[in-house]
Amino acid sequence: MNTDNTALVLEGGGLRGVFTCGVLDCFMDHGLRFPFTVGVSAGACNGLSYMSGQRGRAKKSNIDLMDEHHYVGFKYLLTQRCIMDFKLLFEDFPERIIPYDYDAYFSNPDRFVMVTTNCLTGKAEYFEEKTSSERVMDIVRASSSLPFVSPITYVDGIPMLDGGIVDSIPIEYALRQGYDKAVIILTRNKGYRKKASSMPLAKVTYKKYPNLRNALQERNAAYNRTMDLIEGLEAEGKITVIRPINPVEVGRMEKDTAKLRALYQEGYDIAEQLLASEKL
Repeated sequence: MNTDNTALVLEGGGLRGVFTCGVLDCFMDHGLRFPFTVGVSAGACNGLSYMSGQRGRAKKSNIDLMDEHHYVGFKYLLTQRCIMDFKLLFEDFPERIIPYDYDAYFSNPDRFVMVTTNCLTGKAEYFEEKTSSERVMDIVRASSSLPFVSPITYVDGIPMLDGGIVDSIPIEYALRQGYDKAVIILTRNKGYRKKASSMPLAKVTYKKYPNLRNALQERNAAYNRTMDLIEGLEAEGKITVIRPINPVEVGRMEKDTAKLRALYQEGYDIAEQLLASEKL
C-alpha cells in the first residue's frame, strides 16, 4: 500500500483498544507507516508505541501486565480519584517497567497528534509534541482521562479530559490536514451507534465548566454523526475502515485477559488478511 498521502486515525474505547494494538502490531510486522497519525484516548496510548516502533509494547501494557498489576478497579477512585492506576500507567510503565523509547519517537519524521477536550471551551484540542517527554505524558494522560471516573488533567495549565468527548474519531481533522485518503481503526463493529444519555451527574461534577457539560450532552449525537460520515466515505471508497466483525464483548474497563487476547488477535488477523488481499 502506498501511504504517502494517507492519514491513520485511531479511535479510543478503553481496553477495547487492544483490537487496535493487534492491527498496529501487524502494521509494524509489515513495515507499514503513515505520514500522519491521530489518536484519541486509548488510540493515543497505542499510537505512541506505534510511533516509537515498539512492536508488542501496547499489547504487553494492555494485556500481559493486567493480571500482574490489576490496574483497573474502583479502589483507585479512593486513592487517585481514577478508575485506573494512572501513576502506574503513565509513570511506572513508561519510565521503568516497559520503558518508552522517546528517542525513537522524537526522531520519527511522521506526524503524530493526540486529541483532548478543553474543559473551558468544550472543544477538541489537537496536540503534537516531539521535544518534551513530560509534555507527551501530560497530553496522553489528558486524552485518556475519562469523564466522571478520572480527575481533570492539565496540559499547559489548561484543564483537559478525554478527547473522545468531542472528537472520538477525528477523520474530519485528518482530512483538513491535506490528506486525501485515510485508514481508520475503530473499536466497534459496523453499524454501532451510541445511545442517548442524560448524564445527570454532569451538573454536579462539572458545575464550573458549562461548555464541558454541553459537550457531554452532545457526545452521543456527535459520535453518531461521525459514524454516519465514516460509513458514507467508506461506501464511496474514499477511506479504508478496519473494525471488529462482530459486536465487541470486551468492556471499556475489561479485566478478562482471555477476552482481551482474543480481541487483539482479531485485530491482527483482520489487518493481515487485508494486507494479503491488497485491500490495504
